Amino acid sequence: MAGELDGMKVAVLATDGVEQVELDRPWQALEEAGAEPELVSLEGGSITAYEHIDKGATRKVDALVSSADPDVYGALLLPGGVINGDFVRADADAVAFVTSFFEAGKPVAAICHAPWVLIEAGVVKGRRMTSWPSLQTDLRNAGAEWVDEEVVVDGNLTTSRNPDDLDAFCAAIVEEFAREDEVEEESAS
Repeated sequence: MAGELDGMKVAVLATDGVEQVELDRPWQALEEAGAEPELVSLEGGSITAYEHIDKGATRKVDALVSSADPDVYGALLLPGGVINGDFVRADADAVAFVTSFFEAGKPVAAICHAPWVLIEAGVVKGRRMTSWPSLQTDLRNAGAEWVDEEVVVDGNLTTSRNPDDLDAFCAAIVEEFAREDEVEEESAS
């Protein structure tokens, strides 16, 4: 995995209640591939991750979503967690931030409860996706085709169900983000 994403800045949008393993494992995979992940959140300071319903580690926030510039990031990662997904989708700045990645055609990855944010952003209609099973009705009602698969890639969107799928999800996001990085390099030359 080393080097595929050298220098790519990746926004990782999360807040308190993010599922710790869904934040840590993809973050590590991105770093190992040479990316520079940055934690973008609703408030400054630090956030507290959760291990299911128990508090986990804290992580320092790098940027506020209300002032973060989506143009400086090559891709967006949305980790899951029930609390995280609900808080992020209720924040207008966060929803606008997510929408901007879709408008620019940049790669976006979401796991577990994070597709709630995508529903709020109005970007799931006509998409083939997966998520935590309890979101399937929400996704279908928003116009997505929900499937029960460990990872689904539909255009610039990569989705996955839960922590059990992290090996496949991490491999897919590195591959898909690298594909975007190659496209950007070709159009710059």
